[in-house]
Amino acid sequence: MLNRETNGHTRVCRQGHTSSQAPFRRVPPSDSPTTTRREATLPGQDLDHLRNADPSRAERAFTVLAGLFIGALVITNAVASKFFVLFGQELSCGIIAYPVTFLATDLISEIYGRKRANTVVGAGFVVSVFITVVVWIANAAPTYEQSPVTAEAFNSVFGLLPGIVLGSMVAYLASQFIDVQLFEFWRRLTDGKYMWLRNNGSTFFSQLVDTIMVVTIALVIWPEVDGNPGTTPLAFETWQGIVFGQYVFKLGIAALDTPLFYVATHYLTNWIQADPRALETDGVME
Repeated sequence: MLNRETNGHTRVCRQGHTSSQAPFRRVPPSDSPTTTRREATLPGQDLDHLRNADPSRAERAFTVLAGLFIGALVITNAVASKFFVLFGQELSCGIIAYPVTFLATDLISEIYGRKRANTVVGAGFVVSVFITVVVWIANAAPTYEQSPVTAEAFNSVFGLLPGIVLGSMVAYLASQFIDVQLFEFWRRLTDGKYMWLRNNGSTFFSQLVDTIMVVTIALVIWPEVDGNPGTTPLAFETWQGIVFGQYVFKLGIAALDTPLFYVATHYLTNWIQADPRALETDGVME
């Protein structure tokens, strides 16, 4: 990884570009000729350097960004069952926090590269599945008669609707991986210039994919196949209104986070490079 001046800030980029500053480089792997192997180790001893090492700034920043992504994803699912009205459109409270996940992956893609961003997206899916399983078990567990929260009240908040769960999972994977790939595409196409283009160009399209897939799977496809006569697929006019309202709101949030993306990228890259260990980042940078 090398540093390059882009749009007034210093960012981390891949080898092959020139720079006046010292490059990020990976620590040689364990089988490198420059690495001395231990002749005899007990189980776990080879991880002692990880347990005792002070995390670099690059590792700390990545942990915070990954935590922000997972946190936004969790809270999105937690508040998604409540709706509010904005400019005549009924919107789920989940769309308040969900755009933060795209900001987090864009920052990770910008600083650490596509592979790290995809890793976080995969971790988010694992967390979502885990939460779904735990909530399902909690709903299925018998309720204590003196429980301060009744089964009905609990189910009204944490009840799982299969169509919504399926739609959310599929849309999450598709939109997040598309966002990461498009971000990298625009970055390479513009040779690292025009941060606003890769930030918004990736988010705008991936948010559209997410919105269409969630509404279509949960409210059109699932009611058609679940065999419940009490549910019917949305009419096209209703589907169109829901998709349009949610997407316009998401576009507004995405546009507003552009200045934050610039500021966060500038601050984090400078903060990471001020670390005396910035030349050896243990392979954190791609």
